[in-house]
Amino acid sequence: MLGVILALLVTVLVIYMLAKGYKPQPVLLLGGLLLMGLTVAFDIGPLLPEKTTTNFEFFDIFKVFSDLLSSRLAGLGLTLMAIAGFSRYMDHVGASKALFAVFERPLKAVRSPYILLVVSFLVTQVLVIFIPSHAGLGMLLMVTMYPILIRTGVSPLSALAVIGTCQFIDHGPGSGNVIMAAKTAGLDPAVYFVHHQLPVTIPIILAVAVTHFIAQRWWDKREGFVFNQETLDNIDHNDHSRPPLIYALLPVVPLVLIIGFSPIFHSSIKMDVTTAMIISTIVALVFEYFRLKSAKAVMDSFMLFFEGMGKQFVLVVSLIVCGEVFANGLLKVGAVDTLITAAQNAGFGVGAMIIVMSFILALAAFLMGSGNAAFFSFAALTPKIAAFLKVDVVTLILPMQIMTSFGRTVSPITAAIVAIAGIANVSPFQVVKRTAIPMAVAAIVNLIMTFVYLG
Repeated sequence: MLGVILALLVTVLVIYMLAKGYKPQPVLLLGGLLLMGLTVAFDIGPLLPEKTTTNFEFFDIFKVFSDLLSSRLAGLGLTLMAIAGFSRYMDHVGASKALFAVFERPLKAVRSPYILLVVSFLVTQVLVIFIPSHAGLGMLLMVTMYPILIRTGVSPLSALAVIGTCQFIDHGPGSGNVIMAAKTAGLDPAVYFVHHQLPVTIPIILAVAVTHFIAQRWWDKREGFVFNQETLDNIDHNDHSRPPLIYALLPVVPLVLIIGFSPIFHSSIKMDVTTAMIISTIVALVFEYFRLKSAKAVMDSFMLFFEGMGKQFVLVVSLIVCGEVFANGLLKVGAVDTLITAAQNAGFGVGAMIIVMSFILALAAFLMGSGNAAFFSFAALTPKIAAFLKVDVVTLILPMQIMTSFGRTVSPITAAIVAIAGIANVSPFQVVKRTAIPMAVAAIVNLIMTFVYLG
């Protein structure tokens, strides 16, 4: 019980600091180090196995951090950095704009505003597989999809609701949360995505699409929206610059490599995500050489790949490590063991535990404004909880991973929501008011699909 009390006090401190706008990395790191310090001070248990200990318990606190940093940089961290490097290069060559251009003409052909809203949402769910960045995709859609929606009579807030939910699920084998979940469950990311995630997320996506049609039309009527030319003039800032349309193939290359050479197709060739991203970047360099006819310009541009990797380390890999330090602190102080025992004594089954854990993660994502910060903090705990429940890790981590993004999508401090609201000159609270109903429906369908999955 002492461990639970200590964990609760430290967790409240962490949540308070995050709510006050402190950066999540140092807050989570501080929380984890503090929990491990309390573990040592109250002699609750060892921090490290005898083979790896420094032989001085207070130094072991920092050795835990060092070991986690080392292992993550060599594995998951490198994978995420390679994805970020490739994404940065795709942004540089304009491939994302070319990819959207493929969908632009069909979108313009839809004349009914609310049907267009649904079609646009479904398009974003395809795009997010190839552009796995909430803020990045949201900004792209603001200069491409947003003007199209407004021209057909969609209200700015309805358009923002669809764009704000563009990554309401971290989807596809290129997503950081998907890779983290797959590795925690001991699965190949492509197998996790195709065999486990898609059967659950497709019904959720369809339910949210229908909900957008109903909810946004209801909000527009409630708020008395009337289309006028002045609204269109204020947002008609579409960026028409883009590379040749063939560049739309470039963001697709990694997905083809990752899924094509995966256990799904029983391929004898092994293709990890990092290798796929490097190959895909080299393919993009070749495209750029034929377009620019300048070897120096192309070679110089390759540095953007490493720039993207460095930025990902600062923003995401550091977050993973700090989140795991915090999770490690919760484990070492004994809080998780105590809660599992309490749940066992209370008769909590698999379903009840999944619901509780999923809503805790969604709440954490809402408070932090980040799905990564919430998920990376708790993902390390799932194997132990799954072992207690006697279920596969994927059974527990899948609904948690999916639910996390819902909390982020209704948070007014999420980077993507703040960014698109700023461009449209509206309050982020107005945007999340429009995303709240679709996300509530998504949560309900996620839990229904979870119990179907368990059955």
